[in-house]
Amino acid sequence: MSGVGPLSGLLVADFSRVLAGPYATMLLADLGADVIKVEGPQGDETRTWMPPVRGQVSTYYLGVNRGKRSIALDLRDEADAKVARELARRADVLIENFKPGGLAKYGLDYDTVSAANNGVVYASISGFGTGAGAHVPGYDLMVQAISGLMSLTGDPDGPPYRAGISVFDVMAGNHAVIGILAALRHRDATGEGQHVEVNLLSSALTGLVNHSSAYVAGDVVPYRMGNAHPSVFPYEPLPTADQDLIVAAANDRQFQRLCEVLGIPEVPEDPRFARNADRTANREELRPVLVERLKTRGAQEWFDALVAVGVPCGPINTIDGGFEMAQRFGLDPVVEVGSVPTTRHPIRFSVSSVDYKLPPPELDEHGAELRAWLSREDDDA
Repeated sequence: MSGVGPLSGLLVADFSRVLAGPYATMLLADLGADVIKVEGPQGDETRTWMPPVRGQVSTYYLGVNRGKRSIALDLRDEADAKVARELARRADVLIENFKPGGLAKYGLDYDTVSAANNGVVYASISGFGTGAGAHVPGYDLMVQAISGLMSLTGDPDGPPYRAGISVFDVMAGNHAVIGILAALRHRDATGEGQHVEVNLLSSALTGLVNHSSAYVAGDVVPYRMGNAHPSVFPYEPLPTADQDLIVAAANDRQFQRLCEVLGIPEVPEDPRFARNADRTANREELRPVLVERLKTRGAQEWFDALVAVGVPCGPINTIDGGFEMAQRFGLDPVVEVGSVPTTRHPIRFSVSSVDYKLPPPELDEHGAELRAWLSREDDDA
């Protein structure tokens, strides 16, 4: 199936399910790749993860599966496994998130697939890699706990919390896309495919960025600070006359402008508050000074005044408010694919196009046409 995006002509065999892999392959589909979603007879688990629903379909499933064609294959059935192997033989990219080694019994492991398809970029997503952690199931919540993220999330005196989304599944999906594109660049130069491996725990540890660096470079174990930042102040919600406002004055010039708008231009001259390190060390003295002024107006009024002079800030929205603000900023966050509203792809190109060619497929919706194509000797979809 031809596309119009920058990855048009690329065939992706998607043997993944749930979130990290399907999110990665949806991004590839948005960029023009022809993604064939291989599902078991019962379908991707997220088809049943409801509520919420649109009609009778899980919105979870809808959120990460547009742009794909679906074929249902029971890999325990040799006839279906043969169809799957033929798809793998023709694919430019194969992506899977079975337990490490789980596809070998079907002849769909990297060594077997690459023997028949030397140029394949074979991407594996696991929870904890292929070494000593290979036997451990990988779920985002587990990784949020094991990585230390939950120890950083929540009130200082309260229990640890998970993030509100499956943050490391999404991060691992993005890392898989980066790895796939890099491997395709290598293939363009050499003609050689390769195995790309991504695991949730490694994605988590790199994704903890400054907290990871605090430990590995500074021998500091970070701890929960609620909404406060360990290295910057103000960089947290502060109360106004009606609701909290995020204020993120992360450098000296932004802090000076903040104080000018608040009507306290003398505060940055106080040696306790002159530099970021000073403000961070003396945050308990500075916070009430800022709050006293912020409480004289509402959050929206402060937002308008502060962003006008380049001070980062923002209201704490619910999801609907986030979409409304994105629409107000001209980002057009919703794109309708078929009859399904979906969230717009985050990348915009000056020349290339994003390709919203298909709505999320029903289970085995394209099975007949794909089986017919894979039974032919020619490779044209």
